[in-house]
Amino acid sequence: MSDIRPPRDVTRTLPARKRIALVAHDGKKEELLEWAGRWRETLAEHRLIGSGTTAGRVSRTLGLEVEGLMSGPLGGDQQIGARIAEQRLDLLIFFWDPFAPQPHDPDVKALLRLATLWNIPVACNPASADFLISSPWLGQAYEMTIPDAGAWVSSRTG
Repeated sequence: MSDIRPPRDVTRTLPARKRIALVAHDGKKEELLEWAGRWRETLAEHRLIGSGTTAGRVSRTLGLEVEGLMSGPLGGDQQIGARIAEQRLDLLIFFWDPFAPQPHDPDVKALLRLATLWNIPVACNPASADFLISSPWLGQAYEMTIPDAGAWVSSRTG
């Protein structure tokens, strides 16, 4: 029987201009807006993607271009997860609310699982987001390893 974990031996290079997802639960939207305001100039140098209301509020409040996806409960978390699996996302800033149960909690867990599986840097609060956004790697290409999905599928179907 083959191992259930795909080997992590494929190299992926994140581009210098990162594709950054901005996501926040309702109780954390103001906190994300405050954080993004502090980092507005840095964020403007990258491609921003956001879920539902968060994308609209960041765009309107800060004047940043943000590609809007569906709201989280309507599938936005899954859209972001798909981009991670397709290697079309480089960083996830996700301010989730640990005090408010969400109707789409399974989607949230799946999103964080995919980010971990595909080795995507994730920040879930302002302090970790500060560390990520101020990293010297943010504005330059970054080489990392990801799972060899093709080899894993082949080993399971052979």
